[in-house]
Amino acid sequence: MNQNLLWIEKLKFNEKGLIPAIAQDYLDGTILMMAWMNSESIQHTLETGEVHYWSRSRSELWHKGVTSGHIQKVKELFYDCDGDTILLKVEQVGGIACHTGARSCFFNGVSLTLV
Repeated sequence: MNQNLLWIEKLKFNEKGLIPAIAQDYLDGTILMMAWMNSESIQHTLETGEVHYWSRSRSELWHKGVTSGHIQKVKELFYDCDGDTILLKVEQVGGIACHTGARSCFFNGVSLTLV
């Protein structure tokens, strides 16, 4: 493995070889979406500069936005202190990350009554 990719070995993938990945707008910090990655999708992301995820429903590599044009250009990549979550800071081309056409997948608010 390339010396620059040795950090991938520090990641804690689940039993299916996947790790949650959060995409965040690199300019304003908006959380855009959460998807899954495996080591192959991480390597493709680093090689191309465009985010690739693992599609659990199709069981295949998913180049985000390849059909819609709403690709994600990776600007920074972090992993958390436990090594079990990835944070991708991205440039969201076209401003749409969600399959519904929304900018972010997180648009469903919950009304809270705090005790």
